[in-house]
Amino acid sequence: MRKKIVAGNWKMNKSWPEAQALVHALIEKKAMIPAGVQVIIAPPAPYLQPLSVAAAPAIAVAAQNCSQHDSGAYTGEISSVMLASMHVNICIIGHSERRQFYGENNEIIRTKVDACLRNAITPIFCCGELLAERNAGEHFTTVAAQVKDALFHLSAEEVSKVVIAYEPVWAIGTGVTASNEQAEEMHAFIRAFVSKNYNQDVADSISILYGGSVNAANAAELFACPNVDGGLVGGASLKADDFMTIIQAAQ
Repeated sequence: MRKKIVAGNWKMNKSWPEAQALVHALIEKKAMIPAGVQVIIAPPAPYLQPLSVAAAPAIAVAAQNCSQHDSGAYTGEISSVMLASMHVNICIIGHSERRQFYGENNEIIRTKVDACLRNAITPIFCCGELLAERNAGEHFTTVAAQVKDALFHLSAEEVSKVVIAYEPVWAIGTGVTASNEQAEEMHAFIRAFVSKNYNQDVADSISILYGGSVNAANAAELFACPNVDGGLVGGASLKADDFMTIIQAAQ
């Protein structure tokens, strides 16, 4: 049985007092979290340790990124070893903003997935196509290449520990959301692609989240799609009421 997950990616937002206030507001509403739904927040790196304590056990805390290296002369980087030592056991890997602004390619993302798994951290692996790729009919090819290059070297046991987030790049932070049909079509494609390389049991064990302008108004319809197991939420996760509405939609 695959898990229902709602994860909030805060990106580079919130001062420390604002971050504390948001977590406090969410914890006050923890009784509203449906049974069986895992709630995750991914705040900026300086807030990881204190917020992981403040949010536990109702809400898990994830890192937004990590290095592919465990240690060394990599100024400004944060390793999965460091995250694990702080009991941060979830990490977003391969977000389109990392690909676009920091030059992360499939090979780098692959090594980051590996770094997470060898340190017992669950990767939330992001994939998705550009608008030009969708308009050219290349969206399935693009996403298949991203999934294959980053994940298909893993064993069945390892890949079953990964969460996949489909985030069409044209829908991230734009206010444009993939239609229910577009989201379900791609999620079903990803699951079938995993099944073809591994088996149906493995494919059925992996949670596939939708990301891309998920909000309180559209979450219920998106999450009702058979192959959509929740969401990776951006801007709407910065407002406690909106985020809780999205969380409740995942039940």
